[in-house]
Amino acid sequence: MTLHLLTIIGARPQFIKAAAVSRAVALRGDLHETIVHTGQHYDANMSDIFFEELAIPRPDHHLGIGGGTHGAMTGRQLEAIERVLLDERPDMVLVYGDTNSTLAGALAAVKLHIPVAHVEAGLRSFNRRMPEEINRVLTDHAADMLFAPTETAMRNLAAEGIAPGRCHLVGDVMYDASLFYRERARMPEWFPGLGIEPGEFVLATVHRAENTDDPARLSGIMQGLAGCGLPVILPLHPRTRGRLRDCAIAPGPNVRITDPVGYLEMVWLEANCRVVATDSGGVQKEAYFFAKPCVTLRDETEWVELVESGWNVLAGASSRTISECMQMRSVGLTGSLYGKGDAAKTIVHLLQAQ
Repeated sequence: MTLHLLTIIGARPQFIKAAAVSRAVALRGDLHETIVHTGQHYDANMSDIFFEELAIPRPDHHLGIGGGTHGAMTGRQLEAIERVLLDERPDMVLVYGDTNSTLAGALAAVKLHIPVAHVEAGLRSFNRRMPEEINRVLTDHAADMLFAPTETAMRNLAAEGIAPGRCHLVGDVMYDASLFYRERARMPEWFPGLGIEPGEFVLATVHRAENTDDPARLSGIMQGLAGCGLPVILPLHPRTRGRLRDCAIAPGPNVRITDPVGYLEMVWLEANCRVVATDSGGVQKEAYFFAKPCVTLRDETEWVELVESGWNVLAGASSRTISECMQMRSVGLTGSLYGKGDAAKTIVHLLQAQ
């Protein structure tokens, strides 16, 4: 019997993760997938070439719901997803990560008594002020199948009383994706003009509201990058550029601010930098996949095993700590914390066997 799987995603990183599972689905004849894009994060880079270069299937439904407050967005998404579910009548709904789209998809499905599977289950920052933390906790408790990327995630689920039979340690689909895309990585066209040698620069990303909306934190981060003693490449969203301007925060002379880059360019930068400085959860892991030490510009992280293993250090927004931590070097082997690169295949097997 063919299982009808409906996948709900709302942001570009979720497309990357879901594509790994979609490729595994396509290898089987007993699974049919319908993809719904809520439109939570509008991304002008998600053009035809985005799907073609990254071998990502296009959505079957595009809901175009983004912007507004968290509550308004989640409510509108829930209503629209419910209509799709009533029309499609899937056997299982698959959601990813911790966005508002994740929670809206899970709630819409459970209220229609459709089983829910959650990829990246069990992640916890233990910071309830983060909207992502609320989304991931509620989704885990609503889901019927929880696909955890790490042993730490499995322990978190057990500590919250979620039945062991619902939880599956599968590895991380982002590791699958990094293996798939590393051979397709592309040097940004502007990189040779910077006069920086590969392996001799810091790759930095700053996007979280806790950093960009707090002038003191944003200033501390920029001072830390300025004092690190290395060239820094900082792809920056126009909104964050505007915050720097509005707060009169000037980047150091060693900081090269660029426009946002595509995923294949980001993979190249991650693979060719010396160290990563980021407030992104996904980039923390990708740094590890490419054997790059990571300085996390946050006070906590969901990926605690990276900190425990020595690959990641929490620097917060302290300029001194950020600068000092940039001298980190590789500390050991990689790859084992997040599985063997077969998470998608394992997930698909478990879905069909349920």
